[in-house]
Amino acid sequence: MSPKNVVFKKICKDKSVGVYMGKRDFVDRVDSVDPVDGVVIIDPEALQGRKVFVTLSCTFRYGRDDMDVMGIAFRRELYLSTRQVYPPLQDREKGVHTRVQAKLLRKLGDNAYPFFFEFPDNLPCSVALQPAAHDVGKQCAVEFEIQAFSAESQDAKIRKRSMVKLMLRKVQYAPEGEGVAPSVETTRDFVMSDKPLHVKASLDKEIYYHGETIKVHVNVKNDSNKNIKNIILSVDQVSTVVLYSNDAYVKAVAIEEQGDSVAPGGTLDKVYKLLPLLANNRERRGIALDGKLKHEDTNLASSSIIKEGVLKEVMGIMVSYRVMVKLIVGGMMGSSEVGLEVPFKLMHPKPDAVRWRRRWSSRSSSALT
Repeated sequence: MSPKNVVFKKICKDKSVGVYMGKRDFVDRVDSVDPVDGVVIIDPEALQGRKVFVTLSCTFRYGRDDMDVMGIAFRRELYLSTRQVYPPLQDREKGVHTRVQAKLLRKLGDNAYPFFFEFPDNLPCSVALQPAAHDVGKQCAVEFEIQAFSAESQDAKIRKRSMVKLMLRKVQYAPEGEGVAPSVETTRDFVMSDKPLHVKASLDKEIYYHGETIKVHVNVKNDSNKNIKNIILSVDQVSTVVLYSNDAYVKAVAIEEQGDSVAPGGTLDKVYKLLPLLANNRERRGIALDGKLKHEDTNLASSSIIKEGVLKEVMGIMVSYRVMVKLIVGGMMGSSEVGLEVPFKLMHPKPDAVRWRRRWSSRSSSALT
């Protein structure tokens, strides 16, 4: 997140229009979303009689812009809203909604005009699938953008020299309150064995923060006559592209394998530790990431939380996480597996949390672009 008093600005090449914003991260609280506000500065002489417009857009991109397979467009605008800023359609003071806008208007003078957008409640958050090193063009992503431009009319062809764009992020934070700590157990019977194998896996809590170690409690009671040869744990990220293909990408983003075994009639009660980090997965194609702003680093995508009643099909890319516990069971005909899936959420704490401040306070010194 951006610290106080940082202003993001960008001016188009012909100097006719520029955008100033106090932040580029906007929080989705499920039932409401931070509004998008800023100020446009214009140069009346450079405009040469043209009008000025500002557009907020949300785009789902699935492959490069020039791809078209079986008539399917791989780029779709999920949301588009346009405002005429100059000449103003209302009194300038009525367009001021925030203190940041008021400060910017005082600083920038008479040629500055405010703009304001409210997000609908059915849009996805910013997320992208990590491309491979050899991939070219835009990756699969949900992207938000503010665009300011000068033109004769809203529908006229826009000159690139008269247009400026700023990428935004729509982000979610962990909800308040503790959910139920997830716990899963299973019992497996085997042929030629009078007694079963019982396995239980549980987590300390439902929500973990990015960069936090996940402790997995595993309890094995092996009353069978089978030998447990190995126990493998992983954190799986499941990314489902729901808009077009419903493709699901399952990627293990952390793995723990210590070679533990449990003999027939034996037990095991152990806590395993897993740490899912982007730093350990940077070269892997298809890993879902939180939306990235230019020149800024990011992290593994946060778990998706959507408002009740909103169709998942318009969410673009849905992300979820689970801990997988696999027991490799030996047998005369070869090995078999006994597995458990323990779902959990991976998210950021709210920005007023101490840990968040420590982690991000040093990152925005170069945020001005």
